[in-house]
Amino acid sequence: MKQLPSDYEERVYAGVLGKIIGVYMGRPFEGWTYQQIIQQLGEIDYYIHEKFNVPLIVTDDDISGTFTFIRAMPDYGNTLEITPAQIGQTWLNYLVENRTILWWGGFGNSTEHTAYIRLKNGIQAPKSGSMAMNSKAVAEQIGAQIFIDGWAMIVPGNPEKAADLAKRASSVSHDGEAIYGAQVLAAMESLAFIETDLNRLLDSGVAQIPHDSVIYRMITDLRDLRGKEGDWHKARQFIEEDYGYDRYGGNCHIVPNHALIILSLLYGDNEFQKTLKIVNTCGWDTDCNSGNVGCLMGIKNGLSGLEAGADFRTPVSDRLYIPTADGGRAISDALTESYHIINIGRALANQDPVAPKNGARFSFNLPGSIQGFREEDNIPCKGTTAISNSFLPGSQSRVLKIQFTGVASGREARVGVDTFIPQPYAHLDMHYEFLASPTLYSGQTVHASVMADKTTIHPINAGLYIRYYGAGDELFIKRSPVVTIQPGETRILDWQIPDLHGEPIAQVGIEITSEKRADGILYLDYLTWDGTPEVNLTVPDEGGSMWRRAWVNAVDIYSDFYPETYRLIQNHGLGMIIQGCRDWKDYTVEAKIIPHLAKNAGLGFRVQGMERYYALLLGDDNKIRLIKKLNGLKVLAERDFAFAWDDEISLKCMVRGSKIQAWVNSKLFFEVNDQNEQLSGGAVSLIVEEGRICSDGVQIHAPKNKND
Repeated sequence: MKQLPSDYEERVYAGVLGKIIGVYMGRPFEGWTYQQIIQQLGEIDYYIHEKFNVPLIVTDDDISGTFTFIRAMPDYGNTLEITPAQIGQTWLNYLVENRTILWWGGFGNSTEHTAYIRLKNGIQAPKSGSMAMNSKAVAEQIGAQIFIDGWAMIVPGNPEKAADLAKRASSVSHDGEAIYGAQVLAAMESLAFIETDLNRLLDSGVAQIPHDSVIYRMITDLRDLRGKEGDWHKARQFIEEDYGYDRYGGNCHIVPNHALIILSLLYGDNEFQKTLKIVNTCGWDTDCNSGNVGCLMGIKNGLSGLEAGADFRTPVSDRLYIPTADGGRAISDALTESYHIINIGRALANQDPVAPKNGARFSFNLPGSIQGFREEDNIPCKGTTAISNSFLPGSQSRVLKIQFTGVASGREARVGVDTFIPQPYAHLDMHYEFLASPTLYSGQTVHASVMADKTTIHPINAGLYIRYYGAGDELFIKRSPVVTIQPGETRILDWQIPDLHGEPIAQVGIEITSEKRADGILYLDYLTWDGTPEVNLTVPDEGGSMWRRAWVNAVDIYSDFYPETYRLIQNHGLGMIIQGCRDWKDYTVEAKIIPHLAKNAGLGFRVQGMERYYALLLGDDNKIRLIKKLNGLKVLAERDFAFAWDDEISLKCMVRGSKIQAWVNSKLFFEVNDQNEQLSGGAVSLIVEEGRICSDGVQIHAPKNKND
């Protein structure tokens, strides 16, 4: 593996930002033609979501797939020998069928849905995405290209290896020209870490694919045309006539859209904004094309290139959503996802992982990063606060700079970050379903380091706060004790989140107050949390519905119609509802369940998706089993256990490192030490296979002793 570039971290971050900016820019008018865009919108220079009355930050397959499928690398040991079959298994683990990431357009219609069904039926990649299985038209659609950016960013300066990884990842669902397009882009993005000349990038890209392919010929034609025709509008017409949608089958073919990517690069004059303007104004699959172009331009031109024109970064504030079966990763940000990619790249280069500020969730470690923090804009806070990324005075450590004005009695400065589905999205019908779990829970302890700038005139009070969903799904606030901070003083804030009786936490942040008028600056060096949740996941006293949304729904029927808190119904195969985060390590989970006609029913723990978990399961053969699902199913222990349908059965599991204990009806049934390929952390779940299961709550708490 080649040595990583000295500016590797910043270029990855610029690539991730470019990707999400491009997607958000093109998302509102995806599928429009050039003619429709010109007539109704004009040339697309900037975000236009407000014209469509839709949010800027959305769930989208281009973002979700890009930052999900690359997780195959850490899940399988960060090896360049990763196989298409392992990447396909990653699809099965993180996708929730008919709900997350993909366009679930049906077998033989949606390329990715077709491949998913193949995988689910036991047909491994690359056969799952092959023309032989799925036809040329289905196999050559655009999806291979849109999910490819992460694979390029983990092998910077190595276009041959990037193209190889792109082929392996793409073959899960695609074949033929679709793979060639993905390889070209991956090679260009990889080389862009160390090379800025567009022609050299294009040369490297086409060197990876057959010279008799349509993609190769099309790129050659466009490069020749660029030397003859200076007007990109006229060049676009050439694409429509010679490589347009009418010449290729399916819903969204790779060739026309790849042509628009190449066109925008050739005519974009090396400018981030102009290149995005061209690719978006040209139409067709705008969010996909714009996302790929944004990523490449971000890597190539760096963070300064993103900021050379209009301010694309401030409205985004690093925010992105990744709904998968791993719900604790759904609420994310560009810096966090960048470091996941960076650490894969470092592992492949035989370097230790980086964890800025001791692995703090919010470190603000790269230029301009604010990691989703925003100023609160309600009446007491409106106009009091402005945030930005800055250096901590007297150091080279980057921090969140909170500049406050006019803070006094009745006027606060408050900045926070989402930890769960934001309120505007709580009941919004989104094209791609928004499945997520909270990232912060009762019982965990929040830590933050803050410093008042020495120019601040008066001492100020600072504290932590959370907002949680309560009655009517409104957000309610709860505050920590405050500390007084003198000008120039640094303080550490620690706060254990109190019992919220199952209400999900939606935000966490910093509040600044003062009895006298105060103007000044507070620097937030980091904010993080740790500890085991102490929570009963049941119907909260205040009601509402967001407590139910806090579970990732991966069953056929999960309804609030029935009298039980949870009634789960699965018609075929295995389903579950999942809540929690992968950083939950040692804990106890317990629930009383009532199975009915179920092949298997029970309680999952250290759940990392649909194919990676431990579980205590009651079988319809009157057996109870402690199992591990990881690269297949392994029974860790089993014994006879007679029960009748509709019996209420108490299940409890405790994990400490590699040690697992399981109780049934308060009796210790199993003690296992799983030192072989153990799952080190994860969420909890209620599981049902082909039948029905009911429960009134799931309790999670820290292990206190051997018998808990």
